[in-house]
Amino acid sequence: MIQYKQITEIPEHYLDDRIEQFLYEDFAYEDITTLACVPEDKAVSGYIEAQSEFVLCGNPIIKKILKNCIDLHINYKDGELIPKNTIIASFKGNARYILSRERVLLNILQRLSGVATITRQFVQKVEKSNIKILDTRKTTPGLRLFEKYAVYCGGGTNHRLNLKEGMLIKDNHITASGSITQALLNAKRMNLGLPIELEVENMEQIKEAMQIGVDGFLLDNMNREQTIDAVNLIRSYPNGELIFIESSGGINLSNIDNYLETGINAISIGALTHSAKSVDIHMEFEFE
Repeated sequence: MIQYKQITEIPEHYLDDRIEQFLYEDFAYEDITTLACVPEDKAVSGYIEAQSEFVLCGNPIIKKILKNCIDLHINYKDGELIPKNTIIASFKGNARYILSRERVLLNILQRLSGVATITRQFVQKVEKSNIKILDTRKTTPGLRLFEKYAVYCGGGTNHRLNLKEGMLIKDNHITASGSITQALLNAKRMNLGLPIELEVENMEQIKEAMQIGVDGFLLDNMNREQTIDAVNLIRSYPNGELIFIESSGGINLSNIDNYLETGINAISIGALTHSAKSVDIHMEFEFE
């Protein structure tokens, strides 16, 4: 079965690089309002509070952005469900330092926790089955590793991180190659040792692919009945039980129940990252 590397943590060097980019984008080091209004030696204490219930994702972000605080305490782990009106973390430090970083911190924390929260909702829908909820490459440019980590925190499973990690042959690849058969032969000829997955829309495409051999199928926009027929066809071939089958296209929280007993291995949901709603988090301050 196809299984890609899971983003269980954000590498330190990547985190350092991205945070610096985010702070630079906001000119956090030249916050003219704060520089004008807040004394250089002014101290502040405060906390980060959840204003709605959500799944937390962003501890590495909090630690990195507030790394120079005198005192920083984080009360929850990534992946934990945070009740409404709960203090996620408390801090104390230089007022200029913290105020200039507030917006960047909240933007990322709200975004990633939103991704983790919607992922958890989908995961809970399939928890009585063996189906995995997969993310896609439909991520925010520059935030892919962060958002894939958020999917992991929400209990989801990471699909391929990038175009180099595995082959997913789609309609344009098939058209450019001339046929499914030729596309698969071309992919196998590269002999990279990577999984080869094929996107299909009907039974004839599955039959053609099974003659050549494939590691997985992406069933594109198939309804429940079509999905069941496709799974039964794939599993009827020798070694068919070893083939990874995922469904994708038009599946949401309202209709996902239709796919739970179809025999598929996974459902890929682009909405985990392209349509996640940022959660409600704020920071409160007390100046000393």
